[in-house]
Amino acid sequence: MIKPAQFLTDKIRFVFAVLVFAVACAGGTATAQEESIQNLRAKAEQGDAEAQFNLGYAYYSGKGVPQNYAEVVKWFRRAAQQEYAKAQYNLGVLYSNGEGVPQNYVEASKWYRRAAEQGLAQAQNNLGVSYNNGEGVPQNYTEAVKWLRRAAEQGHASAQFNLGNSYDKGKGVPQNDAEAVKWFRRAAQQEYAEAQYNLGVRYVNGKSVPQNYAEAVKWFRRAAEQGFAQAQFNLGLMHYNGEGVSQNYAEAVKWFRRAAEQGLAQAQGNLGVMHSNGEGVPQNYWEAYIWHSLAAANGDKKALEYRENNARKLSPADLSSAQKEAARRHAIIQGKAGN
Repeated sequence: MIKPAQFLTDKIRFVFAVLVFAVACAGGTATAQEESIQNLRAKAEQGDAEAQFNLGYAYYSGKGVPQNYAEVVKWFRRAAQQEYAKAQYNLGVLYSNGEGVPQNYVEASKWYRRAAEQGLAQAQNNLGVSYNNGEGVPQNYTEAVKWLRRAAEQGHASAQFNLGNSYDKGKGVPQNDAEAVKWFRRAAQQEYAEAQYNLGVRYVNGKSVPQNYAEAVKWFRRAAEQGFAQAQFNLGLMHYNGEGVSQNYAEAVKWFRRAAEQGLAQAQGNLGVMHSNGEGVPQNYWEAYIWHSLAAANGDKKALEYRENNARKLSPADLSSAQKEAARRHAIIQGKAGN
């Protein structure tokens, strides 16, 4: 009997924060929205920085006005030039993403810095990530940690996760597993899925925390329920192995499927194994062939061998239909990944 693939390890990736917005125009009827936009525009044209910022948001969201990135940039820039920190930060995000302006990391870092120096946590996080990655500024891990720490100490979850990564890898600070766990935990307690996942991996491996499968399951589940594919996969393994929970193949299949439908090759391969073995689902070589095909397309070399084993157990007609179904599912999954 073939066995499923085993645990995925820590996810180490520095994460940018995204756009932030203040209260913008009011909801309600189209007439009310139109009046609200007119009032907002009047204030913005008189130089009110908050109104300029909120008018930029209205153009970004398409609420009350047609979505228009040129107008977004125009109004955020006017507010930013008046040292309105959230506008400076959002202008930096637009330059990072190339939305409404050509992508320009130097400009992005400039605006992040101006907002960060006013204490805006999102900007401090993004400036820290810019230094970590060397985007728009010279790569400098010490500077990265400085800005990440300022944001993390304000409770910014992405920064807490990123600071945990810095301690985990010893970049900009001496390597320190206890500090890494501390910051991962703070982010995890704010429902930050990647931190919850990393904390779960730590509890599986007993790395700087006592090995505790029940705790690992708790954190994997919290990340998995947010749709985090690697956590879904590891939660499936916990159910498969009966570690931290009662062994339950049906639950393993459920979580492998959720991760597999997001394109995770290991989950696709394990789902193929379970269909081939009849674990948690009726034995079905047709389904096994499909999932192993998808895993193979995602680079799982073992899945190629398993797929050919399944193919030998199918009639020519069933094999042909399985190949078509695999192609159909692959297109769907790729489409989701591109959105």
